[in-house]
Amino acid sequence: MQEDINHVKTTLIHSGMRGKEKNLAAFITYWSSMRKGQVVPRRTDIDPRGIEALLENAFIAEKIAPGLARLRIAGTHLSDLMGMEVRGMPISAFIAPEHRTTLSELLVEVFDRPAIVKINVESPAGIGHRALKGTLLMLPLRSDLGDTSRALGCFLTDGLIGRTPRRFNIVSHSVENLAAPAETAPAPTVEKAPEAGFADPATPYDATPQKHPSERPYLRLVQNSEQSD
Repeated sequence: MQEDINHVKTTLIHSGMRGKEKNLAAFITYWSSMRKGQVVPRRTDIDPRGIEALLENAFIAEKIAPGLARLRIAGTHLSDLMGMEVRGMPISAFIAPEHRTTLSELLVEVFDRPAIVKINVESPAGIGHRALKGTLLMLPLRSDLGDTSRALGCFLTDGLIGRTPRRFNIVSHSVENLAAPAETAPAPTVEKAPEAGFADPATPYDATPQKHPSERPYLRLVQNSEQSD
């Protein structure tokens, strides 16, 4: 009986994953439409409503050193994978230690080239969880200062999460170097620009994530309920 229930759950998850993969193409298209003739869009141009279908899988990462980035904002799915709040954690926390050098090299590509990076990952089976495959996508963004030090990301997984935290091996990856778009694709229409959303305050980078109150309204969009700090 329990095996039948687990099979139904797994089938539903796989079906949902196929739908999310379709949404991933729309996710990239929306990001591209925000380039507005530039190589990389500004973070302030990204409206959470434009990626609503994958909001729980989305994140904003910030470059803090060459090959190192931390999560400034993260959807609930990322917290589910770790079994804890992940805001402020490095992206490498999701990656197995022996694969973190590869991740570091790919983060350099995202921010310094810049480039679109797509990583296929897998978390091996273990006590309390089955093998879990996933896709980690990172799209570069410019900060308010004009430097490419942010990334809009999406982390999709296919399967039951099981016992946490889940850490992933890098199976394969692709890197797409960016050039200025020939023409700007039309962006989805929204009622108004977000008052906070993904916007950064026009101040130099502060190493303490709690000092960015403009991010709180977005977290209310991502999470079904807020947890008090």
